[in-house]
Amino acid sequence: MDFTDDQLQRYSRHIILPEVGGKGQAKIASAKVIIIGAGGLGCPVGFYLTAAGVGTIALVDNDDVEMSNLQRQIAHSVHSIGMPKVESAKKTFSALNPDVTIVPLRTRLTKDNIIGVISEYDIVVDGSDNFPTRYLVNDACVMAGKPLVSGAILRFEGQVTTIIPGQGHCYRCLFEVPPPPGLVPSCQEAGVLGVLPGVIGGLQATEVLKLILGKGMPLMGDLLIYDALKTTFRKVKVPKNPSCPVCSDNPVITELVDYNEGYCSLQ
Repeated sequence: MDFTDDQLQRYSRHIILPEVGGKGQAKIASAKVIIIGAGGLGCPVGFYLTAAGVGTIALVDNDDVEMSNLQRQIAHSVHSIGMPKVESAKKTFSALNPDVTIVPLRTRLTKDNIIGVISEYDIVVDGSDNFPTRYLVNDACVMAGKPLVSGAILRFEGQVTTIIPGQGHCYRCLFEVPPPPGLVPSCQEAGVLGVLPGVIGGLQATEVLKLILGKGMPLMGDLLIYDALKTTFRKVKVPKNPSCPVCSDNPVITELVDYNEGYCSLQ
């Protein structure tokens, strides 16, 4: 693609990288990414992918902005309170980079609509804050063959992994079934350090750009865990489970299921 003078200036620090260059920036510009959740994780992921010039970014969220969100959800402001999160984030990201097409999808993901929602996008980013959504997104990506960058945060700890169907583990290889309701507290119940989503969301955005460019080593086969209190990162190897109910050669789950029908709030 031919870049304008403004675009050459905007993306100059990418273009001078040998691993990116003009061809790589063109790949970024033609990529389509969908982010599940316009909250704690979705905000920094969206910010950095927008700044990088990803051509199309879809945001999926059915919640409105609340005052309690502003401690960590950096795409929103006091002027956004009461506004749909996807519209608030679109306004913020579009102001940062008008080159990028932001698609706001104010909807609740279900087993009936998720395949259609993710179908036209190259990469899926999961920034949801509940297990029913996380498992639904994982299963849909495996079935649709979509690369998935999954992140999670709680209190002072976060984790990231990259799932490429057919080439490694999926989320169910880590945790085969969701925990019983109430066993693992949510951020609303247990709290979360406000800057933590920035660390994990930044890592998710990095994984997305590596996938688009085909450079580096994505976190396929690894779970990266960050402890903010200790300032430590550690990698846990995640082998593909040959008996995984979703991604094995003989899957048990061949149709999408909602583990908690009607509950799909996003972070």
